[in-house]
Amino acid sequence: MASEIDFVEFVVQQMESAGEITYKKMFGEYGLYCDGTIMALVCDDQLFIKPTEAGRSFIKKVNEAPPYPGAKPYLLIEDQLDDREWISSLVKQTVKELSKTEPKTKRKKK
Repeated sequence: MASEIDFVEFVVQQMESAGEITYKKMFGEYGLYCDGTIMALVCDDQLFIKPTEAGRSFIKKVNEAPPYPGAKPYLLIEDQLDDREWISSLVKQTVKELSKTEPKTKRKKK
């Protein structure tokens, strides 16, 4: 089941104080970016944040699940979606850690 755009836009609005939040449709679902770094997926109208040590420490009671069959587990965010400050803090910490570990790759122009 593909995610509804209304849910994606709601999630993006909840995170907006974390930085420039954008989304891209990917295989019927959505990838979420903060300041150009992919940090989450929305699949089946559920939010999955890339797992990081900072994210796990912030959440404390972590619920992990794969966003789609065969995927590695991500941090599944359910109850805290209505808390803008909480979700923005999680995104900031996640992106900060990801930007240290994931080199940005540039696509070659054809």
